[in-house]
Amino acid sequence: MKQLADLRADTGEFDEITVSLHDAREMLDVLADEAGTEDEVDALIAAATARVDRLELAANFDGEYDDHGAIVTIHAGAGGVDAADWAQMLARMYIRWAEEKHFETHVADESPAEEAGLKSVTFFVRGKNAYGMLESERGVHRLVRISPFDQQHRRHTSFASVDVVPEIESGEASDVEIRPEDLRIETFKSGGAGGQYVNKTESAIRIIHVPSGIIVASQQERSQMQNRDVAMSILRAKLVQRELEERAQKLSDLRGERRANEWGSQIRSYVLAPYMMVKDHRTNVETGNATAVLEGSIDTFIWPYLQQRQRLGA
Repeated sequence: MKQLADLRADTGEFDEITVSLHDAREMLDVLADEAGTEDEVDALIAAATARVDRLELAANFDGEYDDHGAIVTIHAGAGGVDAADWAQMLARMYIRWAEEKHFETHVADESPAEEAGLKSVTFFVRGKNAYGMLESERGVHRLVRISPFDQQHRRHTSFASVDVVPEIESGEASDVEIRPEDLRIETFKSGGAGGQYVNKTESAIRIIHVPSGIIVASQQERSQMQNRDVAMSILRAKLVQRELEERAQKLSDLRGERRANEWGSQIRSYVLAPYMMVKDHRTNVETGNATAVLEGSIDTFIWPYLQQRQRLGA
């Protein structure tokens, strides 16, 4: 049913494009001499163009899990309190981006820093092709600005890493086995914001997958069972992602290719002082409107990355 709904949505886009262009032609034929006709025709053509752009973007999502939801994890890196603040700024940027696309977001786990910002945060983004788009954000993001935490108003550089994995339903990934004996499960008191259950019961769950060393946690739900389900969902996704990366590495080795290791590398710089600029170091796309980017306008970088990935056959 989900696949059917997605196909109907795609064909619906074509229908809307046809209607817009048909209306524009009729207006030119019948109302060409009327005041305001040109503006209305331009608006119809712009709407059709935007839909064509969306369809062209969607054509890039041919990966195994591109149409799935995404699980985003952000960790503050070097830079102290500025890095923790930067991690929180990035989380806000992605959530604002998701809201603009009418995607559902849900925070599973967050660890506040001592002074300000977040040490780490994990959240779900659910919507069509959410993982296909956000996969481009995996890597290290660098911020340069006048630190609001420095009394001498000096310029600081801070880093945060972003990891993105596809959300995998239970039973969907048949090649990933999670054995109970491989898990170490710990409970702790939730440190979330407010609520009668916070810091009163040990409802938060931390799961360590011993063979891989992967650690996941969930503390935003009210019960241990709910938090355990969320944590298991995150663990399943991370194991699937690891399998995908190992498969891609083996294929790359067979081809004799040398590829940059994006995980742990700097993929994008956000400069807020002494000038405003955001630059993606993989595609060399840049913009001076850093404010809009931090408010969620990141399609500027996602689209060129997807085009580049398609050209390279990644």
